[in-house]
Amino acid sequence: MAEKVADAAVAGVETVSAPAPVVEKKEPGALQNDDISKDTPADTKTSENQPEAQPKAEPKQPVHISALPKSNTEFSDNTASGSNNGAPAGYTPVKKSNRQRTAFALDNYFAGPRDISKHSKWPLFLQMHGSILPRLIVPLFFLGGWATAVTCISKFTSVNLGISNTVLTITGFVVGLSLSFRSATAYERYSEGRRYWAQLIFVSNNLARVFWYHAKTRPDHKNRDILAKLTAMKLVVAFAVALKHKLRFEPYTDYEDLSGLVGHLDTFAGKATVHDPGRKEDKDGGGRSLFKTIGESLGLSLAMSNPRKAIKQSQRPLGNLPLEIVNYLACFADELTDNWQLEKPHFNPLYNNITAMNEILIGTERVLNTPLPIAYAIAINQITWLYVCLLPFQLLNSLDWVTIPATLAAGYIILGLLFIGREVENPFGDDVNDLPLDTYCAQIAEEIDLVAAKPKPTVNDWIHTLNNKVLWPLSATDCNVWETRGQEELYAALRTKFETGCNGINKGRGGGSDSMVTTINIENNGSHSSAVRESEKTEKPKPKVEVEAV
Repeated sequence: MAEKVADAAVAGVETVSAPAPVVEKKEPGALQNDDISKDTPADTKTSENQPEAQPKAEPKQPVHISALPKSNTEFSDNTASGSNNGAPAGYTPVKKSNRQRTAFALDNYFAGPRDISKHSKWPLFLQMHGSILPRLIVPLFFLGGWATAVTCISKFTSVNLGISNTVLTITGFVVGLSLSFRSATAYERYSEGRRYWAQLIFVSNNLARVFWYHAKTRPDHKNRDILAKLTAMKLVVAFAVALKHKLRFEPYTDYEDLSGLVGHLDTFAGKATVHDPGRKEDKDGGGRSLFKTIGESLGLSLAMSNPRKAIKQSQRPLGNLPLEIVNYLACFADELTDNWQLEKPHFNPLYNNITAMNEILIGTERVLNTPLPIAYAIAINQITWLYVCLLPFQLLNSLDWVTIPATLAAGYIILGLLFIGREVENPFGDDVNDLPLDTYCAQIAEEIDLVAAKPKPTVNDWIHTLNNKVLWPLSATDCNVWETRGQEELYAALRTKFETGCNGINKGRGGGSDSMVTTINIENNGSHSSAVRESEKTEKPKPKVEVEAV
């Protein structure tokens, strides 16, 4: 088929000799729909029955079309029609959140992480998305049935199951201490994971500035160097996305937001993605039973899958994709320094930030793989469940039938704290209250694109301009005018600006600052000098200045 297309393209380049009318010439490689026919042999040139081309007043400009591979970067008609915001049809940006629902669905509503950009007008005590209540439904049903059974046995039989509430006081202190310890350790891991991702955003911004602004382009390899810098900046985004998948035990490279970032790299994860014969992946929840879907939403342990299942089933070494990306960035840094594309002052920031990426990788893995010791976790769960199961016996003598709702209320409070600690303990998962790693990755990608959106600005681009009012709001005069004035007048104006408190910042309701921004009218008449001299003589009143509203 490729040979036929090539022959047809050659046929389309044939020119018509005189005295025929002027015929538009087609550029080589620019194929049109009329040039090739399925019923026409490949070696056939211009048909005799084909109507003559109409003469054109102006020849068309040559169009160059290059063949693109069938991949995620292929353009289609969607680009021309304006869909996908003008991006290629196969382009899949980093999603800000896994939770993109268009209608109410049980598995989506109780899935996470929570989209922090969404706003709910419901009061907090009525909100369900993010609440621990769905995971307490089954435990509360069990606790309610248990309290009902204890109460009914005591009421309808001669056996009195009520006991003294002294046990309630003694054991309550131990349970409260255990839950406090559990919640403190869980939130410490949560906040530590957030600090690591904040540091990653900081490091990514620094590397983007070093690559785009400080790394020089060689005159004889200018386009090549620009593309190399863009590739390195893309690897910074790839590190964040790869780290997110690694922390969620997703070791491969063909995920929607990762394949286009690391497809050109030689990595162990990439080879395992292609050649692992035993790999089984459950995409978008396909193939999951109803019991599994509902069980995961309710937090049933029997319905939970092993999060490391994909790693355990792999038949090939998966490597460490974020670490391999760091190695590629380190090699690129060596290339910049060897070619003297960086000045020496920028060597340390470059290598320090790459080292910081490795520290972030190790730190997040430490948070992930160092949960609360299993002995503590088992003991705290057993103590808590024993306490709530003893509640009906201790409340029966004093509350009678109210024992049932009282047990449910107390159980909701105590078990709620226990389950919150369990959910927050791993901040990198897919629970509603976990960290929104997709949002952080999207922020890194967006800010790196912001850095690369403009070339490196020069001083004249933003300092010596008419819009640069260096002494605003004291003076609306631009920088070029102040450059022609002497230093004495400039320093006098700065002193007047401080003494009059004319900084244009509203100090708030109690700060004594007017809401209207004012500008002091200053001309070349020495008003600054006179104001300064007047202020030197007397402390009060303040120098009188002419103010005009802006």
